[in-house]
Amino acid sequence: MITKLIIRNFKLFDHVELELSQRVVLIGPNNAGKTSALQALALWNNGVRRWIEKRGTEHIPKERAGVTLNRRDLVTVPVPTANQLWRGLRTQESSRGGDNRKIFIEITVEGIHAGQRWVSGFEFYYANEESLYCRPLRQPDGNRMEVPTQAVQQPVSYLAPMSGLAPTELRLDIGAINVLLGEGRTAELLRNLCYQVLISESGEEKWHNITQVMKSLFGIVLEPPRYISERGEIIMSYRNREKTLLDISTGGRGQQQTLLLLAYLAANPNTVMLLDEPDAHLEILRQRQIYQVLTDTAARTGSQIIAASHSEVILNEAADRDVVIAFVGQPHRIDDRGSQVLKALKEIGFEQYYQAEETGWVLYLDGSTDLAMLRAFADRLQHPARAALDRPFVHYVANQPSQARNHFRGLREAKPDLAGVAIYDRLPQLPSEPDLTHSMWRRRELENYLCQRETLLRFARAQAGEQLGDLFKRVWETEMTRAMDEVESALAVLEKPSPWGADIKASDEFLDPVFRKFYTSLDLAPLIRKTDFHILVPCVPHSAIDPEVTEKLDLIAEVAERARPRRT
Repeated sequence: MITKLIIRNFKLFDHVELELSQRVVLIGPNNAGKTSALQALALWNNGVRRWIEKRGTEHIPKERAGVTLNRRDLVTVPVPTANQLWRGLRTQESSRGGDNRKIFIEITVEGIHAGQRWVSGFEFYYANEESLYCRPLRQPDGNRMEVPTQAVQQPVSYLAPMSGLAPTELRLDIGAINVLLGEGRTAELLRNLCYQVLISESGEEKWHNITQVMKSLFGIVLEPPRYISERGEIIMSYRNREKTLLDISTGGRGQQQTLLLLAYLAANPNTVMLLDEPDAHLEILRQRQIYQVLTDTAARTGSQIIAASHSEVILNEAADRDVVIAFVGQPHRIDDRGSQVLKALKEIGFEQYYQAEETGWVLYLDGSTDLAMLRAFADRLQHPARAALDRPFVHYVANQPSQARNHFRGLREAKPDLAGVAIYDRLPQLPSEPDLTHSMWRRRELENYLCQRETLLRFARAQAGEQLGDLFKRVWETEMTRAMDEVESALAVLEKPSPWGADIKASDEFLDPVFRKFYTSLDLAPLIRKTDFHILVPCVPHSAIDPEVTEKLDLIAEVAERARPRRT
């Protein structure tokens, strides 16, 4: 069993260490590095096999040259050119003396066999677009690591998701099957895998176990695969619930995916199974079932499972009993926080984890209009928060603190030192969070800080000047006064709060109807709506800007100052 994987300079990874166990699930969003981790382990296995093939297991001299790996032989790590394996495509760097120095991909694997611990590390360096070299890692004493017998004897197999099924399959030998598997061409070998199970040692028993599981999950009865020597083909059928005999290619993709997994495990006992999205094509109920089937089958065949997935169901199943490694930010093991990570994966996209690392802080607001108004106030006051609000990582939570809390906790799975501030409309009670700063407006909402007579009159005069010239300023000012008075009177009749006070919902109950009446009286289509209220900010008299606006901008600037963004 492999117990630890250390990766340096490979694809997405600078340096990552993964603790492994008998069953491991790599969970996370797309493009987070789950498949790359499986491929790193497969690359190490390629290096071990090629080294033993060329050098054997004798003592390794300090300066023994590496052995060549051809890019095309790395069927489990498909890349168009060899340098695609290196992080940032950088295969060398300049030293202080001006010379170029190789950048090594380093992959170290630790394991245990028959109660004995073993370690095997290989380094890989670039040769050209078609090839690279590999050799055992150098140890602190200057010698290179020996290649332990246990590493040589540890089979590692990689399985990509089912990719459809070809209508016919020629019989293939084991070598061709392994090549197609490594290339992810599962559509061309399902029947072959099933046939290999049947003709293997105890094949009848293995096949019986597979048919029982398929009957239980899908209600079908599998017929044994048959080799038709006249055509060189393997054929395979099943009977559905209506007893109709159908070719295996007519089955659903989920049915084929499950059969692929079962046949693969049965054909490769005592193996480290690298399964990329084993839940692919399966609906929620079947995802839960297949994970249980996989764990049971792996236990029966003596195999280790390392599976990559972004399924919430798989996470739920694995969180309480197996090792789960969350690929959010720096990959890390989670043990008792499965439900928290589940929420994060459901609600947070990879681009948001990326923004969290890039900015180091996050701002939670009710909606985009709040951000526009805060920016306008920062500009008006020449406040230091202007820079922070220029391109912030902002998330809108519709004034729901629970959304902000769950989102923030999920982001901190990726970036534990993430700073955050949430500014809400007025709430009955302000929540408490040790790492997320919560604040709220003392008035009903941010728009309340725009509700001054002089602000609206200044806006009307400015609009008249832009549209028609100074002669019409008095007309527009008069119509704005009439609109404000009418809405204020209507609110009083309805026993609503004063439009100039702290308790009215200014955007809906005052500003919006005022502007509708104002533009109607001028026989114009409304030129300002709720989403445009930020353009009122330049019209607020400086003396009328509430000190609380400055307080909130101070808070934003302070949190942004504490941010620790990723340095590139």
